[in-house]
Amino acid sequence: MYFSRIILKKDAQNAPDFWSVFRDPYSLHQSVWRLFADHGDRKRDFIYRLDQEGKRPLIYTVSERKPDISLGLWHIETKEYGPKIRTDMQLAFMLRVNPVRTKRDENGKQHRHDVVMEAKTRLKEQSTGQNERSPLATLAQEEGVNWLSARVEKHGFAINPIQIRADSYQQHRFFKRKGSRSIQFSTLDFNGILAVIDPELFIETLYKGIGPAKGFGCGMMMVKRA
Repeated sequence: MYFSRIILKKDAQNAPDFWSVFRDPYSLHQSVWRLFADHGDRKRDFIYRLDQEGKRPLIYTVSERKPDISLGLWHIETKEYGPKIRTDMQLAFMLRVNPVRTKRDENGKQHRHDVVMEAKTRLKEQSTGQNERSPLATLAQEEGVNWLSARVEKHGFAINPIQIRADSYQQHRFFKRKGSRSIQFSTLDFNGILAVIDPELFIETLYKGIGPAKGFGCGMMMVKRA
């Protein structure tokens, strides 16, 4: 596996394909895929996180293959990624997720429900006054930590909820092309401390990520010694 740090070059705006990357938010995510698309029917074998350094996009990736360094917009630093993990190791982590639960309707069809918006709607229906409604940041913290707590064991680690911060909740809406149906999803950022309980499972988590919407930069966990 490989870990890469990919940042837009300072002179990238002079490149002929610069505006194809920044035409709209969806195009930026497409540009990440192009770094690994060596042929048309290639399936995704990477996870990534999209941040910013100043005003420049900064991308972190974990991938089975090295990114394509021939794409001239990006400065790419890549190294082999084989983390040494042991049981009870304490790690600080950063994680961006799409916080949804899957439920079946009366016809048995599965639907994904945003846990933050679902909680907001539920409280609104139960509330008798404006002052009784929880702020969105409070809901994101409570529902986000509950969402993560329900998933940590199968991903090889444990958390103490009081050591976890969930914030920067956002809703995103993209269009692949003009007139097409929109792509909608939400993101929530976690920062905190974890303890490894199953090194093998945890390494798989570092390689494959957590939760849905990985094609839009969700699920990649970044860790360092606490």
